[in-house]
Amino acid sequence: MTEACIVGWAHSPFGKLDDPDVESLIGRVAGAAIADAGIAPEDIDASFVGLFNNGFSKQDFPSSMVLQALPELRFKPSTRFENACASGSAAVYGARDFLAAGRGRFALVVGAEKMTATPGAQVGDILLSASYRKEEGDIPAGFAGVFGRIAERYFQRYGDQSDALAAIAAKNHKNGVDNPYAQMRKDLGFAFCRAVSEKNPYVAPPLKRTDCSLVSDGAAALVLTDEETAKAMKKAIRFRAAVQVNDYLPISRRDVTRFDGAAEAWRRALSAADMALTDLSFVESHDCFTIAELLEYEAMGLTEPGQGARAILEGWTAKDGRLPVNPSGGLKSKGHPIGATGVSMHVITAMQLAGEAGAMQLPKADRAAVFNMGGAAVANYVSILEAVR
Repeated sequence: MTEACIVGWAHSPFGKLDDPDVESLIGRVAGAAIADAGIAPEDIDASFVGLFNNGFSKQDFPSSMVLQALPELRFKPSTRFENACASGSAAVYGARDFLAAGRGRFALVVGAEKMTATPGAQVGDILLSASYRKEEGDIPAGFAGVFGRIAERYFQRYGDQSDALAAIAAKNHKNGVDNPYAQMRKDLGFAFCRAVSEKNPYVAPPLKRTDCSLVSDGAAALVLTDEETAKAMKKAIRFRAAVQVNDYLPISRRDVTRFDGAAEAWRRALSAADMALTDLSFVESHDCFTIAELLEYEAMGLTEPGQGARAILEGWTAKDGRLPVNPSGGLKSKGHPIGATGVSMHVITAMQLAGEAGAMQLPKADRAAVFNMGGAAVANYVSILEAVR
């Protein structure tokens, strides 16, 4: 099978934006990604839209909103994808499947979310929809409370890892300074991230504010095509592998100190790509909370279970480490507009591989991976990417 390639992209800033709604955010990036690919809107055969929503807006059913910005796409298929915080990657994979089936030549993927217009307490309740409400609906602090419980159990088994979590937060905020799209471009430093303070209180102990990703607005878009077509285009980033693995939704059904679904997705993706973790130049990983990034080190095989702290405290995942993780600043610095996140991660990775990442650019960026998850490692997506040109 000819593999899909990313041939164009666009990315809005993330943060509290003036855009009034998701329709506006989609309009920011859809046409820009097509122009970046060097094709015309008429060349797009189908669109794939990642949006979580679940109450952020009364206007749901976003698939045809792409037509508001691009009327040339009228009468062409467009579909909304939702898989919690991995909705963007679900849309990317839907576009890949469309191309693999031979149903078209060019596919547009857009991920977007408008979150900041929603009151804080309501945001927490909406995000709790990405967990199993029957058992987890009453956990204090909402979705942050779910990950606080995960961190608590991890600490009980392996000891207090507060230094490691603070180091992850500090690393990602330092990296985010160089990301022009990031919501928070400020190097907070380890000491601030480590200490409980008025500006950094507990949100869901042992997680503090600096352990939690930001509520954001934003959008990102990609254009995909088949590899043969991509070879004639100005840039092309090939999928070496793309794997989705789902696990149980209730955390009671799993050992939450291990992200088993994520680990299985990583194993399958590396096998499909015929690669080892050491073949990767960097990883963009889903750090919705710092404890998530710590567990993802173990899931990807960077360390043994319970040893994830070594990877951050010994500098392995720094920009100049053995495997940089989140050189973009990750969700922690960049922000986490739910439906946009998976698409954004693929855009940022493609930019690095194409040598177009500006101040974020790593000296060596040949092959890379994206790990995006929905819920607490429930919907797990691993993409392995490399530059064709």
